[in-house]
Amino acid sequence: MKYVFLATFAVLVLLSVVAWRIQPENTAQGKIPLVWVSDDNPARREQIALFNKLHPEYDLRLDPSNTGMEKVIVQSLAGVGPDIFDCYDGFQLSAYVRSGIAWDVTDELKKAGIDVENEVWKAVHPNIIHEGRVYGFPTNAAVNAIWFHKDIFDKYGVPYPKGPWTWDEFLVVAKKLTIRDKNGRPVQFGLLMDWWNWYHFVLQWGGRLYTPDGTRCIIDSPEAIAAVQFMQDLIYKHKVMPSPVEEAAMATQGGWGSGTITWFGAKKGAMALGGRWWLCTLRSYQGLKLGAVESPHGPYRVFRGYGRASLINRNSPRRHHALKFLLYMAGREYNELINHQADALAPVKKYSYTEKYLHDPAFPEEDFNAVWRDAMNYAVPDEVSPFVNGQAVQRILNKQLDLVKSGQKSATDALRTAARLINEEIQKTIQRDPELRKRYEAIVGAR
Repeated sequence: MKYVFLATFAVLVLLSVVAWRIQPENTAQGKIPLVWVSDDNPARREQIALFNKLHPEYDLRLDPSNTGMEKVIVQSLAGVGPDIFDCYDGFQLSAYVRSGIAWDVTDELKKAGIDVENEVWKAVHPNIIHEGRVYGFPTNAAVNAIWFHKDIFDKYGVPYPKGPWTWDEFLVVAKKLTIRDKNGRPVQFGLLMDWWNWYHFVLQWGGRLYTPDGTRCIIDSPEAIAAVQFMQDLIYKHKVMPSPVEEAAMATQGGWGSGTITWFGAKKGAMALGGRWWLCTLRSYQGLKLGAVESPHGPYRVFRGYGRASLINRNSPRRHHALKFLLYMAGREYNELINHQADALAPVKKYSYTEKYLHDPAFPEEDFNAVWRDAMNYAVPDEVSPFVNGQAVQRILNKQLDLVKSGQKSATDALRTAARLINEEIQKTIQRDPELRKRYEAIVGAR
């Protein structure tokens, strides 16, 4: 097994070097090149252009083709990695730090007068802070709320919702706005939602993914089961949300943000659970009259907080130059641009407490920006266990949750299966990694 891994690693390194060698050399003459591995959201182009304008000595470029944690690690260890790369959660951050490619910028940011722990939204701290040290800076911060079509509410004489409100109160509204034809076929749903929002519900019902020390998965707790069962009930009991079969019947549109966002833009649903970043797509629809309100809550008024961060490759010969990009993300120009683009919320909190954020002159009809900012104060970041691969956990959960969504499994059966498989993954992980096993045994033995 050892030799298979080494051979695979060698092949990946070779392919990475080849890919790097054949890249076109179009760097502007006299400028210092910087490469940022991030997604190909059209908003990145304006963010890059602003950096290059503010720092004309640099030529920052986007590389959307080399995203993926394993690829970034392999290329960086081989000396052909990017200068800057994105990080989406605490597991990825831990992997980047343990592999030795994430540069510790704690002292550099302090020298620049940046107090990360107090200045940025706590919901994105796990993406940049590992064991008390800072390894990057958030690119944005997000929380989900309820979008709604004002004209649909007006058409059916339903008052606009106001928060805070409960899911029971929500259901009364959603049922009024779920419309079916004379044959029972859905014409309009009360709610549209992606099922990756499961953690949003688990939090509100008081559930957790792991024990606080991360040694065991407890997604099969009664609280978590009740939360996911409610999600299933939205489809099959209350019938305010589409089933997979009904989703397949809805025509989708291509481009960035396809799926639930475009169904909502096409008014297939009166309400939708989503982030402010949906505006990156919704602004392209003509004539929408949008409103937003805090998400309904369960027993607890909390919401899942999430976002992206950018880290610097410790092996990059231009890492000190790349630090300018992190400082740029901490500055006024970048934060105001993020808020203007609606690429979620600016990472630095204070820039969302301005008149410019609340009432952007370019979008005077958007009177709901305070909703997202205020909800961030109730946002809770994703849980991370150092003892298991977060991507493996997500694959297990996605498979089981798909079965719940399709009605093939109850929440109880699915989450019990998920917990068992995730706990098996934890044991496999610590058996492969002596350092992790020692840490795990120390925690368990101290109980």
